[in-house]
Amino acid sequence: MEKQEVIIVLLEEFADWEAAHLAPALRAGIAIGPEVTPGRYEVKYLTPDGRTVRSLGGMRVEADYDASRLPERCAGLVLAGGLGWQSTEAERIAPLVEQALALRLPVGAICNATLFLAAHGFLNKVRHTGNTAEMMEQWGGGRYTGRPLYEERQAVSDRGIVTANGTGYAEFAREMLRLLDADTEERIAAFYTFTKNGYYPT
Repeated sequence: MEKQEVIIVLLEEFADWEAAHLAPALRAGIAIGPEVTPGRYEVKYLTPDGRTVRSLGGMRVEADYDASRLPERCAGLVLAGGLGWQSTEAERIAPLVEQALALRLPVGAICNATLFLAAHGFLNKVRHTGNTAEMMEQWGGGRYTGRPLYEERQAVSDRGIVTANGTGYAEFAREMLRLLDADTEERIAAFYTFTKNGYYPT
């Protein structure tokens, strides 16, 4: 039986690190030191036009899908941050977010991708976070009315949407793993602690 897929959206000049903990934990399994449990999902990558994109660090990623529709086995949608979320190409992602939410699929966004959600009104009725509330208002303009629900936290999960600021990638991974029921709560918590602190906490 084929695994369900978690789709990670990448734009040109995406931030390499912002989904770097989440993707292998979903696909290969949660690693706590040398112990790894099998992954429950397949991870696929989507770009607006299905073309290869380059990260801020110069890594090239070949897309599995374009933005024409959500794949049939989609179990969740993740928007990785980066510099492209105010581009024309990014606008093709908004209908996918709307479709995912209508299907009650988990949706995650980190860093500038949270600002994209704000600019399209997706955060007006859910608790959320991002880089700053001021940036939310700047990007969102009149379409963002969620300022009272903004929280100054590394990551926030509410009503099927996970948001995180650009430094909250460990917390983002933890909350998405929880929402996707990717492992037990105990192992997800241990994964977060290990990811955050490493073998030798400082």
